[in-house]
Amino acid sequence: MKSFNVYEDAQRAATYAKLEFPGTYYLAYRDLPKIIGDHVKGRKALDFGCGTGRSTRFLKALGFEATGVDISAEMLAIARQMDPPGDYTLNSASGFVEFADESFDLILSAFTFDNIPTREKKIQIFRNLRRVLQTDGKIVNLVSSPDIYLHEWVSFSTKDFPENKNARSGDKVQIIITDTADPRPVVDIVWSDEAYRDVYAAVGLEIALMHKPLARDDEPYPWVNETKIAPWVIYLLNKVSPSQTRSQ
Repeated sequence: MKSFNVYEDAQRAATYAKLEFPGTYYLAYRDLPKIIGDHVKGRKALDFGCGTGRSTRFLKALGFEATGVDISAEMLAIARQMDPPGDYTLNSASGFVEFADESFDLILSAFTFDNIPTREKKIQIFRNLRRVLQTDGKIVNLVSSPDIYLHEWVSFSTKDFPENKNARSGDKVQIIITDTADPRPVVDIVWSDEAYRDVYAAVGLEIALMHKPLARDDEPYPWVNETKIAPWVIYLLNKVSPSQTRSQ
């Protein structure tokens, strides 16, 4: 299975660019300022898989000197229009990030790994992200929980795809974003917590924090399942020292 970007067409890019942090997406970003503030030192950040720059602008608002990279030229064109002073770079399809070793204090990847198939491909990319991360830097990997493909949400629908229930880690699943006017389903790769842990260990990363954000009744959205089932998983990752990696 080849790597792909489900947003890599003009219509999808234009539609996705209008999204900020509505509904279920609000939960993905709500707790990130505190998590990042509590754990990250330094101000240089890489937004890996930045799309139209939503998460890059988010990092800049937190005070980071942020660089966004993505494999979609269509998405990056919109990111540059929306943020002319921003730093946005077209990434190679291989996922190789062309930066010097230990260039960043923080690497944020928001939803990117939902679209990267196979253990081998994930390992290749995470190994390279680890290379450009400072020794005491952090990676924030924000991904869809496998549960998101099985239920209804403020911002998503999966009722038309009952086959999602039979999907195993690594399989394709479909979901519709109801916050946009584009009715086409998004095709993602479901990936389990166990499978992510295996990938992290293989490249010398360890989980410092795992967070599953739940909605609260006092928040201004008509929650469906968000108060009792977490749609997202946030992994905060540290580098493991080479000596620790060899001893495992």
